[in-house]
Amino acid sequence: MQRLTLEHLNQMVGVEYILLHAQEPILYIIRKQQRQSPTQVIPFADYYIIAGVVYQAPDLGTVINSRALSAVHGIQSAFDEAMSYCRYHPSKGYWWHFKDQEEREKAKPKSKKKEEPSSLFQRHRVDTLLLDLRSKFPPTFYQPKPGEKPIPVEVKKEPEPPTETVKQEEREPATKSSAPAPPSKPPPEKRARLQ
Repeated sequence: MQRLTLEHLNQMVGVEYILLHAQEPILYIIRKQQRQSPTQVIPFADYYIIAGVVYQAPDLGTVINSRALSAVHGIQSAFDEAMSYCRYHPSKGYWWHFKDQEEREKAKPKSKKKEEPSSLFQRHRVDTLLLDLRSKFPPTFYQPKPGEKPIPVEVKKEPEPPTETVKQEEREPATKSSAPAPPSKPPPEKRARLQ
């Protein structure tokens, strides 16, 4: 074989390795193939060398097999999980039973429906009381002229009328009392709120 050209190797039959691609400092691709004639070869495997480490490239069948297995595994695990939630009883039939949903419902505190800060009855009653107080004690406004001393404000205090004790058992005919009746209205009837 010595002193023969490289074209003489193409005449030989058998397994051979050829340099398919080279990127000098870091990457080399080598192919293992079976030579049957000068024009006919069957590739067996490809190897690539990156930074001095040799790796075998997967063939197309291995790649498709790996991708199909990973897809089927994901689908199979989804079906297995779905089957774990499925329940059957002869009288009820099939239904779904989710454990996580029940645990979440038990774990989270039940939020109570927030009620209004006040009802219409309460707002009306408070407005009536405030109007009554404003009529009894009107505000006094003094506007001093610029440069004058402030005028002291006098607050009038009215004596409270004596309260009369009335026994529930005895009823006397109503007599006119000397104290005037307060101008406030009695509270309106409270009605049930519709929800």
